[in-house]
Amino acid sequence: MVDVIDVKRNGGELSPEQIQFFIDGVTDGSIPDYQISALLMAIYLQGMTDAETTTLTMDMLHSGDQLDLSDIDGVKVDKHSTGGVGDKTSIPLAPLVASMGIPVPMISGRGLGHTGGTLDKLEAIPGYTVEISEAAFKQQLRDVGCAIVGATGNIAPADKKIYALRDVTDTVDSIPLIAGSIMSKKIASGTDALVLDVKTGSGAFMKTEADAVALAKALVTIGKGVGMNAMAVISDMNQPLGNAIGNALEIKESIDVLKGNGPADLVDLVLTIGSQMVVMAGKAPDLASARAALQSHIDDGSALAKFRAMIVAQGGDGDVIDHPEMMPQATHEIVLKAAKSGVITKMKADEMGIAAMLLGGGRQKKDDQLDYAVGLWLNKKVGDTVTAGEPLMTVYSDQADISEVEALIQSNIEIGAAGESVKLIHEIITD
Repeated sequence: MVDVIDVKRNGGELSPEQIQFFIDGVTDGSIPDYQISALLMAIYLQGMTDAETTTLTMDMLHSGDQLDLSDIDGVKVDKHSTGGVGDKTSIPLAPLVASMGIPVPMISGRGLGHTGGTLDKLEAIPGYTVEISEAAFKQQLRDVGCAIVGATGNIAPADKKIYALRDVTDTVDSIPLIAGSIMSKKIASGTDALVLDVKTGSGAFMKTEADAVALAKALVTIGKGVGMNAMAVISDMNQPLGNAIGNALEIKESIDVLKGNGPADLVDLVLTIGSQMVVMAGKAPDLASARAALQSHIDDGSALAKFRAMIVAQGGDGDVIDHPEMMPQATHEIVLKAAKSGVITKMKADEMGIAAMLLGGGRQKKDDQLDYAVGLWLNKKVGDTVTAGEPLMTVYSDQADISEVEALIQSNIEIGAAGESVKLIHEIITD
């Protein structure tokens, strides 16, 4: 292992045999944490070639179980986001795309810090369970057409160990390590095609567009290298997505999208990604006709009906569609008002996410208990005009004193004389 570390520390390229040796040692515990950490830091500093990154991904993939979805008819299409604030895109997207007759198997994760987790949001629905067996997952794909669940079986165990060490050695934001982590799990989940939503901006892992593009290209390269149809959308995370931040609030907003009442930016992203998925599945000849078909499934209620069916299949109460107040409700609703008139020029996504976390809507530590009721509802976004005294947002809290949270929010929203709306879709990466 010292020889392996030495090669990478000095900027060399690891051979497939060296990478395999490393992943085998991580999986069986024969390589100690301090040597794993040393190699992770060397990779962080020196990078990896495309060939190294693909080999790393495939070896992590083969370290555990793989789902076989070949007995489910149709092109299985999935979507993955690199995470952000208010990013509930998967929740309306899965049933919307499934309403087109496309199987959508989504294995999602939980939130940590200022980024929210899809599974946490869904668990705000009474009875909804994200932990189901592989057999039940596949049956639900046949019966309903979509499922959003936690990891089934022992998928990519090497990645679990490596990720835990990346978190405590400050090597999380390494493009080869991020790419290997994401794609090993996505390939193992048995999907045929994948749309990657790579976020860029203050609330994203990739703060600059150049880094986001580099990560997107690494992810797409790996996918195509193993025969998966993969592409990426670079989308903005300088301000929160949609109007809702917080678990139950984001479910309510997801329902609004499928009822045709969602906020413009969230609806745009859902339809942009959904259109790519529909074309990949061969259900439309081009993006324009795919988008029109998806919109029609929102308009006629079939996408909403599919969401209800998914909720019921996973043990949830389908009545939440018509009665979102069935989800946990906060004790206090506190309206924050604009201090002056003008145009919203900045609303830092990461700080809005931290504000929701401080209310109890996110985790500071992995084992923190969530308060599903709390969060923020944004009345204004970047580019909107505001008058002094007009509501900026509503804070949903189970604490009466939110002075710390209010100070954080107010210090990270800027009002100027003029400003422009944020560009949501930065770039599309297909190769």
